[in-house]
Amino acid sequence: MRVIWGVIGAALLLGSVWFSPWTFGLFFAAVQAVMLWEFYRMMRAGGYAPATWIGVGAGLLIFWCFWRVVAAFGYQGLLDRWDDTLFPTILILMVLPVVLVLLEVYKWSGISSVKSPFADIGITLAGLIYVSLPMSLLTVIALGGRYYDYRRIFALLFLIWASDIGAYAAGKTFGKHKMAPSISPGKTWEGWAGGFAMTLIVGWTIGYMLPDMLLTYRLVAAGVVAVFAPLGDLAESMLKRSVGVKDSGSIMPGHGGLLDRFDAFLLVLPVLALLQLLAG
Repeated sequence: MRVIWGVIGAALLLGSVWFSPWTFGLFFAAVQAVMLWEFYRMMRAGGYAPATWIGVGAGLLIFWCFWRVVAAFGYQGLLDRWDDTLFPTILILMVLPVVLVLLEVYKWSGISSVKSPFADIGITLAGLIYVSLPMSLLTVIALGGRYYDYRRIFALLFLIWASDIGAYAAGKTFGKHKMAPSISPGKTWEGWAGGFAMTLIVGWTIGYMLPDMLLTYRLVAAGVVAVFAPLGDLAESMLKRSVGVKDSGSIMPGHGGLLDRFDAFLLVLPVLALLQLLAG
């Protein structure tokens, strides 16, 4: 069952990325919405009460703001029309606290019991910063040139998978020194080194898929993934342990939730997007 769902998930992921920029955008808009919903579900398990549907709706709007500019005007358009993306996003983040405060006042007035209204507001906003904003930056990666290039997303996926596979293989074979035993007992420094090496190797080989991308850039991107993908996994493990949850969800039997599958993206994407913007 685990293998079957893994194949189905991989086919949907790769197929949507390959088919068109619109299927790519719709697929990842849905993915980040589910990831955000799983984040709020875990927070509810920890005793908090975030405004789940308001947060998910705001996350979709933020994703759309990025997608609208990048899909319409290309990567250079994001630079030329940054205000078109930045202003609506900031406006959403400015207005959202007001909406959330009013909601908590309404709940506090006796409609339902509220234990920690401002903590709930903070967690609702934290979900957008932790999940929705990073996932929205996928559009920056996909449009690294003038037009949408599915190969860039494929390359990112291959790098992240290489980090996971290399770390698992090296950890199982050589792992002795625990990396963060209180967060993820199975992770070792030997596994991290193996994942780092495998990611660099894949960073070199994706030159056959992206011949126009300089080797230096590919290796820098691989290094970013090798460092920040395991940290993203550790961050999500810490989140789950803090609220006493084993998996973020059960949307993929045998694989947990989408937040479990895409946690590495959440720290990798901001760094890669920043490097790409600086590189021009």
